[in-house]
Amino acid sequence: MLIKFRKPSDALTSEIVNKGFYMNRRKLLSTASALGGMALVPAFLPTANAGHPQFTTVKKTSWGKDLKPTTLDAITSHNNFYEFGSGKSDPKKYAHTLKPKPWSIEVSGHVEKPGIFNYEDLIKPHLMEERIYRMRCVEAWSMVIPWVGIPLAKIIKRLNPTSKAKYVAFQTLLDIQQMPSQKFPILDWPYVEGLRIDEAMNPLTLIAVGIFGEELPNQNGAPLRLVVPWKYGFKGIKSIVKISFVEQQPQSSWNMQAPNEYGFYSNVNPQVDHPRWSQKRERFITGEGGIAALFSKKIDTLMFNGYAEEVADLYKGLDLYKHF
Repeated sequence: MLIKFRKPSDALTSEIVNKGFYMNRRKLLSTASALGGMALVPAFLPTANAGHPQFTTVKKTSWGKDLKPTTLDAITSHNNFYEFGSGKSDPKKYAHTLKPKPWSIEVSGHVEKPGIFNYEDLIKPHLMEERIYRMRCVEAWSMVIPWVGIPLAKIIKRLNPTSKAKYVAFQTLLDIQQMPSQKFPILDWPYVEGLRIDEAMNPLTLIAVGIFGEELPNQNGAPLRLVVPWKYGFKGIKSIVKISFVEQQPQSSWNMQAPNEYGFYSNVNPQVDHPRWSQKRERFITGEGGIAALFSKKIDTLMFNGYAEEVADLYKGLDLYKHF
Protein backbone atom coordinates (compact mmCIF):
# COMPACT_ATOMS: atom_id res chain seq x y z
CA MET A 1 0.00 0.00 0.00
CA LEU A 2 1.32 3.43 -0.96
CA ILE A 3 1.01 5.92 1.88
CA LYS A 4 1.28 9.60 1.02
CA PHE A 5 2.61 11.66 3.91
CA ARG A 6 1.40 15.23 4.06
CA LYS A 7 3.98 17.84 4.99
CA PRO A 8 3.33 20.27 7.85
CA SER A 9 3.17 23.02 5.25
CA ASP A 10 0.29 21.30 3.45
CA ALA A 11 -2.34 22.88 5.67
CA LEU A 12 -6.04 22.41 5.05
CA THR A 13 -7.93 25.50 3.96
CA SER A 14 -9.94 25.36 7.18
CA GLU A 15 -6.71 25.43 9.18
CA ILE A 16 -5.23 28.55 7.58
CA VAL A 17 -5.15 31.55 9.86
CA ASN A 18 -7.12 34.61 8.73
CA LYS A 19 -5.18 37.18 6.74
CA GLY A 20 -5.43 39.99 9.28
CA PHE A 21 -4.05 37.83 12.08
CA TYR A 22 -1.23 36.55 9.89
CA MET A 23 -0.29 39.99 8.54
CA ASN A 24 -0.20 41.43 12.06
CA ARG A 25 2.14 38.60 13.06
CA ARG A 26 4.35 39.26 10.04
CA LYS A 27 4.36 42.96 10.83
CA LEU A 28 5.53 42.18 14.37
CA LEU A 29 8.40 40.06 13.06
CA SER A 30 9.37 42.68 10.48
CA THR A 31 9.37 45.41 13.11
CA ALA A 32 11.61 43.34 15.38
CA SER A 33 13.98 42.73 12.49
CA ALA A 34 14.15 46.44 11.71
CA LEU A 35 15.09 47.11 15.32
CA GLY A 36 18.31 45.16 15.02
CA GLY A 37 17.55 41.70 13.64
CA MET A 38 17.15 40.26 17.15
CA ALA A 39 16.50 36.53 17.35
CA LEU A 40 14.36 37.11 20.43
CA VAL A 41 11.14 39.10 20.07
CA PRO A 42 8.04 39.55 22.22
CA ALA A 43 5.75 36.53 21.87
CA PHE A 44 2.45 37.09 20.04
CA LEU A 45 -0.43 36.45 22.36
CA PRO A 46 -4.09 37.14 22.90
CA THR A 47 -4.33 38.42 26.47
CA ALA A 48 -7.27 36.24 27.48
CA ASN A 49 -4.97 34.06 29.61
CA ALA A 50 -5.32 36.55 32.42
CA GLY A 51 -3.51 35.80 35.66
CA HIS A 52 -0.64 33.87 34.08
CA PRO A 53 2.68 35.73 33.72
CA GLN A 54 3.82 36.46 30.20
CA PHE A 55 7.18 35.41 28.81
CA THR A 56 9.01 38.56 27.79
CA THR A 57 11.13 36.99 25.06
CA VAL A 58 10.39 33.99 22.90
CA LYS A 59 12.22 32.90 19.76
CA LYS A 60 9.91 32.69 16.77
CA THR A 61 9.94 29.51 14.71
CA SER A 62 8.28 28.48 11.45
CA TRP A 63 6.41 25.54 12.99
CA GLY A 64 2.72 25.92 12.24
CA LYS A 65 2.98 29.58 11.27
CA ASP A 66 0.05 29.18 8.85
CA LEU A 67 -2.16 27.21 11.24
CA LYS A 68 -4.99 28.91 13.06
CA PRO A 69 -4.78 27.99 16.78
CA THR A 70 -7.70 26.60 18.69
CA THR A 71 -9.11 29.24 21.02
CA LEU A 72 -7.53 29.68 24.42
CA ASP A 73 -10.83 28.92 26.13
CA ALA A 74 -11.11 25.52 24.42
CA ILE A 75 -7.46 24.64 25.04
CA THR A 76 -7.80 25.37 28.75
CA SER A 77 -11.33 23.94 29.21
CA HIS A 78 -11.24 20.63 27.33
CA ASN A 79 -8.47 18.53 28.86
CA ASN A 80 -7.41 15.05 29.92
CA PHE A 81 -5.64 15.28 33.27
CA TYR A 82 -6.88 12.38 35.38
CA GLU A 83 -5.12 13.61 38.51
CA PHE A 84 -7.93 16.16 38.66
CA GLY A 85 -10.80 13.98 37.45
CA SER A 86 -11.84 11.98 34.40
CA GLY A 87 -14.18 14.57 32.89
CA LYS A 88 -12.90 16.93 30.20
CA SER A 89 -13.95 19.98 32.24
CA ASP A 90 -12.66 18.63 35.58
CA PRO A 91 -9.05 19.85 35.28
CA LYS A 92 -10.10 23.48 34.89
CA LYS A 93 -12.43 23.15 37.87
CA TYR A 94 -10.07 21.40 40.25
CA ALA A 95 -6.46 22.08 39.20
CA HIS A 96 -6.26 25.23 41.33
CA THR A 97 -4.93 22.97 44.11
CA LEU A 98 -1.69 22.44 42.17
CA LYS A 99 1.21 24.63 43.34
CA PRO A 100 3.68 24.88 40.41
CA LYS A 101 6.07 27.21 42.24
CA PRO A 102 8.58 26.37 43.56
CA TRP A 103 9.22 23.23 41.49
CA SER A 104 12.09 20.77 41.26
CA ILE A 105 12.94 17.93 38.86
CA GLU A 106 15.01 14.88 39.77
CA VAL A 107 17.38 13.63 37.07
CA SER A 108 18.71 10.08 37.46
CA GLY A 109 20.00 7.01 35.67
CA HIS A 110 22.67 6.77 32.98
CA VAL A 111 23.58 10.44 32.89
CA GLU A 112 26.69 12.40 33.80
CA LYS A 113 24.80 15.17 35.59
CA PRO A 114 22.25 13.56 37.92
CA GLY A 115 20.70 15.47 40.77
CA ILE A 116 17.73 17.54 41.81
CA PHE A 117 17.32 20.66 39.72
CA ASN A 118 15.15 23.66 40.37
CA TYR A 119 12.81 24.55 37.52
CA GLU A 120 14.97 27.57 36.73
CA ASP A 121 18.07 25.37 36.42
CA LEU A 122 16.63 23.43 33.50
CA ILE A 123 14.28 25.95 31.90
CA LYS A 124 16.44 28.76 30.51
CA PRO A 125 14.44 31.76 29.21
CA HIS A 126 16.85 32.45 26.36
CA LEU A 127 16.14 28.97 24.92
CA MET A 128 12.36 29.36 24.76
CA GLU A 129 10.62 28.98 21.40
CA GLU A 130 7.10 29.38 20.10
CA ARG A 131 5.83 26.37 18.14
CA ILE A 132 2.31 25.90 16.84
CA TYR A 133 1.61 22.17 16.65
CA ARG A 134 -1.30 20.02 15.64
CA MET A 135 -2.19 17.84 18.63
CA ARG A 136 -4.22 14.63 18.33
CA CYS A 137 -6.02 12.86 21.17
CA VAL A 138 -6.48 9.10 21.11
CA GLU A 139 -10.21 9.76 21.55
CA ALA A 140 -10.30 11.08 17.97
CA TRP A 141 -10.37 14.81 18.61
CA SER A 142 -7.66 17.32 17.84
CA MET A 143 -6.55 20.91 18.41
CA VAL A 144 -3.89 23.33 17.19
CA ILE A 145 -1.91 24.69 20.16
CA PRO A 146 0.71 27.48 20.23
CA TRP A 147 3.22 26.11 22.71
CA VAL A 148 6.08 27.94 24.36
CA GLY A 149 8.87 25.59 25.32
CA ILE A 150 12.41 24.32 25.00
CA PRO A 151 13.45 21.46 22.69
CA LEU A 152 14.01 18.44 24.92
CA ALA A 153 17.22 17.72 23.01
CA LYS A 154 18.79 20.92 24.36
CA ILE A 155 18.06 19.86 27.95
CA ILE A 156 19.32 16.32 27.32
CA LYS A 157 22.58 17.57 25.83
CA ARG A 158 23.23 19.67 28.93
CA LEU A 159 22.64 16.65 31.17
CA ASN A 160 24.91 14.48 29.00
CA PRO A 161 23.50 10.93 29.16
CA THR A 162 25.88 8.01 28.72
CA SER A 163 25.83 5.47 25.90
CA LYS A 164 23.75 3.14 28.10
CA ALA A 165 20.79 5.52 27.98
CA LYS A 166 18.46 3.98 25.39
CA TYR A 167 15.24 5.48 26.75
CA VAL A 168 14.05 8.52 28.70
CA ALA A 169 11.44 7.95 31.43
CA PHE A 170 9.25 10.63 32.97
CA GLN A 171 7.18 10.82 36.14
CA THR A 172 4.40 13.15 37.25
CA LEU A 173 4.03 14.63 40.72
CA LEU A 174 2.50 12.28 43.32
CA ASP A 175 0.70 14.39 45.93
CA ILE A 176 -2.92 13.72 46.85
CA GLN A 177 -3.26 17.17 48.42
CA GLN A 178 -2.31 18.90 45.19
CA MET A 179 -3.77 16.26 42.88
CA PRO A 180 -6.87 15.02 44.73
CA SER A 181 -8.00 12.40 42.20
CA GLN A 182 -4.85 10.41 43.00
CA LYS A 183 -6.84 9.22 46.00
CA PHE A 184 -8.79 7.00 43.62
CA PRO A 185 -7.40 3.98 41.71
CA ILE A 186 -8.18 5.37 38.26
CA LEU A 187 -4.59 4.58 37.30
CA ASP A 188 -1.56 3.16 39.09
CA TRP A 189 -0.16 6.47 40.35
CA PRO A 190 2.09 8.30 39.77
CA TYR A 191 1.61 8.81 36.04
CA VAL A 192 4.66 7.65 34.08
CA GLU A 193 5.71 7.82 30.44
CA GLY A 194 8.71 7.18 28.26
CA LEU A 195 10.37 7.70 24.90
CA ARG A 196 13.21 6.10 23.04
CA ILE A 197 16.27 8.30 23.27
CA ASP A 198 16.14 9.08 19.53
CA GLU A 199 12.49 10.13 19.86
CA ALA A 200 13.41 12.35 22.79
CA MET A 201 16.23 13.91 20.78
CA ASN A 202 14.08 14.56 17.72
CA PRO A 203 13.86 18.31 16.98
CA LEU A 204 10.05 18.22 17.25
CA THR A 205 10.01 16.98 20.87
CA LEU A 206 9.36 19.84 23.26
CA ILE A 207 9.28 20.51 26.98
CA ALA A 208 6.41 22.98 27.06
CA VAL A 209 6.19 25.65 29.75
CA GLY A 210 3.51 27.88 28.24
CA ILE A 211 0.75 28.48 25.72
CA PHE A 212 -0.15 31.66 23.86
CA GLY A 213 3.01 33.32 25.17
CA GLU A 214 2.14 32.86 28.85
CA GLU A 215 2.94 30.31 31.54
CA LEU A 216 1.08 26.99 31.39
CA PRO A 217 -2.22 26.98 33.26
CA ASN A 218 -2.39 24.24 35.88
CA GLN A 219 -4.92 22.22 33.90
CA ASN A 220 -2.55 22.05 30.93
CA GLY A 221 0.33 20.54 32.91
CA ALA A 222 2.07 23.35 34.78
CA PRO A 223 4.85 24.07 35.21
CA LEU A 224 6.35 21.80 32.53
CA ARG A 225 5.07 18.99 30.35
CA LEU A 226 6.14 16.87 27.44
CA VAL A 227 4.88 17.59 23.90
CA VAL A 228 5.43 14.97 21.18
CA PRO A 229 3.15 16.10 18.34
CA TRP A 230 3.31 12.95 16.20
CA LYS A 231 2.02 10.82 19.08
CA TYR A 232 -1.38 10.65 20.77
CA GLY A 233 -1.88 13.20 23.50
CA PHE A 234 -1.60 10.87 26.50
CA LYS A 235 2.15 10.56 25.78
CA GLY A 236 2.45 14.23 26.76
CA ILE A 237 3.02 13.66 30.46
CA LYS A 238 2.23 16.69 32.63
CA SER A 239 3.67 18.30 35.78
CA ILE A 240 6.96 16.41 35.46
CA VAL A 241 9.04 15.86 38.61
CA LYS A 242 11.44 13.15 37.46
CA ILE A 243 13.45 12.40 34.31
CA SER A 244 15.40 9.13 34.18
CA PHE A 245 17.81 7.85 31.54
CA VAL A 246 17.40 4.08 31.39
CA GLU A 247 18.60 1.09 29.39
CA GLN A 248 15.32 -0.84 29.19
CA GLN A 249 11.98 0.30 27.83
CA PRO A 250 10.21 2.09 30.70
CA GLN A 251 6.62 1.60 31.73
CA SER A 252 3.89 3.97 30.63
CA SER A 253 0.67 4.42 32.58
CA TRP A 254 -1.99 3.77 29.95
CA ASN A 255 -0.03 0.89 28.47
CA MET A 256 0.00 -0.73 31.92
CA GLN A 257 -3.70 0.02 32.40
CA ALA A 258 -4.87 -1.38 29.06
CA PRO A 259 -2.03 -2.85 26.96
CA ASN A 260 -4.40 -3.99 24.20
CA GLU A 261 -5.63 -0.41 23.73
CA TYR A 262 -2.60 1.81 24.37
CA GLY A 263 0.84 0.87 23.06
CA PHE A 264 4.19 2.20 24.19
CA TYR A 265 4.83 4.02 20.93
CA SER A 266 1.33 5.49 20.48
CA ASN A 267 2.17 7.10 17.16
CA VAL A 268 -0.80 8.70 15.43
CA ASN A 269 -1.71 6.11 12.82
CA PRO A 270 -5.06 6.15 10.98
CA GLN A 271 -4.48 2.55 9.84
CA VAL A 272 -4.44 1.14 13.39
CA ASP A 273 -7.80 1.50 15.09
CA HIS A 274 -8.39 1.67 18.79
CA PRO A 275 -10.26 -1.52 19.78
CA ARG A 276 -13.37 0.55 20.52
CA TRP A 277 -13.31 3.17 17.73
CA SER A 278 -11.72 4.10 14.43
CA GLN A 279 -8.66 6.34 14.23
CA LYS A 280 -9.14 7.12 10.53
CA ARG A 281 -10.86 10.45 11.16
CA GLU A 282 -10.85 13.09 13.87
CA ARG A 283 -12.98 15.98 15.05
CA PHE A 284 -11.02 19.22 15.00
CA ILE A 285 -11.90 21.53 17.89
CA THR A 286 -11.58 25.16 16.86
CA GLY A 287 -13.21 26.53 20.00
CA GLU A 288 -15.10 29.07 17.90
CA GLY A 289 -18.82 29.00 18.43
CA GLY A 290 -18.75 27.53 21.92
CA ILE A 291 -20.05 24.01 22.44
CA ALA A 292 -20.93 23.76 18.74
CA ALA A 293 -17.20 23.44 18.05
CA LEU A 294 -17.25 19.99 19.64
CA PHE A 295 -19.53 18.86 16.84
CA SER A 296 -17.49 20.28 13.97
CA LYS A 297 -17.02 18.32 10.76
CA LYS A 298 -14.56 15.43 10.92
CA ILE A 299 -11.35 15.49 8.92
CA ASP A 300 -9.00 12.71 7.83
CA THR A 301 -6.31 11.76 10.33
CA LEU A 302 -2.81 12.11 8.94
CA MET A 303 -0.06 9.54 9.44
CA PHE A 304 2.15 10.67 12.32
CA ASN A 305 -0.33 13.54 12.72
CA GLY A 306 1.15 15.23 9.63
CA TYR A 307 4.77 15.08 10.80
CA ALA A 308 5.85 12.02 8.81
CA GLU A 309 8.53 13.92 6.92
CA GLU A 310 10.28 14.63 10.23
CA VAL A 311 9.79 11.33 12.07
CA ALA A 312 9.02 8.43 9.72
CA ASP A 313 12.71 7.46 9.55
CA LEU A 314 12.65 6.74 13.29
CA TYR A 315 10.47 3.70 12.63
CA LYS A 316 12.02 2.17 9.51
CA GLY A 317 11.72 -1.60 9.70
CA LEU A 318 9.36 -1.44 12.71
CA ASP A 319 5.99 -3.16 12.41
CA LEU A 320 3.65 -0.28 13.31
CA TYR A 321 0.72 -2.70 13.76
CA LYS A 322 2.60 -4.73 16.36
CA HIS A 323 4.45 -1.79 17.91
CA PHE A 324 1.47 0.55 18.02
